[in-house]
Amino acid sequence: MQNYEVFTDTACDISPELLKEWQVGCIDLRFRRDGETTEFTQAQMSTPDFYAEMRAGTVFKTSAANEDDFVKAFSPVLESGCDILYIGFSLGLSSTVNAGISAAEKLQAAFPERRVEVVSSLAASAGQGLLVWYTVKNRDAGMTLDENAADIREKVPHMCHWFTVEDLKYLKRGGRVSAASALLGTALNIKPVLHVDDDGHLIPIHKVIGRRMSLNTMLARMKELHSEETPVYFISHGDCIDDARMLEEKVTEEFGVTAALITDIGPVIGAHSGPGTLALFFLGVNK
Repeated sequence: MQNYEVFTDTACDISPELLKEWQVGCIDLRFRRDGETTEFTQAQMSTPDFYAEMRAGTVFKTSAANEDDFVKAFSPVLESGCDILYIGFSLGLSSTVNAGISAAEKLQAAFPERRVEVVSSLAASAGQGLLVWYTVKNRDAGMTLDENAADIREKVPHMCHWFTVEDLKYLKRGGRVSAASALLGTALNIKPVLHVDDDGHLIPIHKVIGRRMSLNTMLARMKELHSEETPVYFISHGDCIDDARMLEEKVTEEFGVTAALITDIGPVIGAHSGPGTLALFFLGVNK
């Protein structure tokens, strides 16, 4: 066993149970109902309840993790004599990684014999989760902290994110589409297909008509970009498991392999993408 522990945060959309199985620590990001001050962690509100509230009209706001969150989580590990490799939420979407870097600098001054290595995933949801999966595979195969961090940094610019949404109003609220585009798109049943660019930002790429065409477009991009002969892929969904399974069927028919993981999009990401979001993640020749 390598003498370091792997950490991530709840933006990775990997369930607490699975992270525990993988022996991965997790930093909580928080969310709250708009107009209220009470904050929740992902463990404090079920995903179905969260999406039920969104469908009923509740608006949720999210908060990045802060330096103290990292110090509290990392200190006992460093005190036990272990180093840390943290795979964090995209720097292009959240200040969480910067808080992790700040905490790492403070902790390494307090624990000069220990190491805290921070990797910005430039990813979100199960794209970040897939990088964590590779990190765990590397650790279990015996990679050192430095070897593992270097390998994941090489994978970061190749982690493809392709996703679509059911309702454009959430992208409008986040400034991803204009109010006029959202209104027209809803009337014409336009489903944008977006990805995460090289800087970790969400970028609309395609505008297609209907849900099925959006899934076909995501598959087409995977066929074009995938870099593994037998691609490993994750699917995440915002309370639309039937669509996730439909996408998996399409990918399986093309590549002969089922998804390594189908997972829920949790409240931290779902607050910005909305119910009905569907996403596909895999390693590609580029993003």
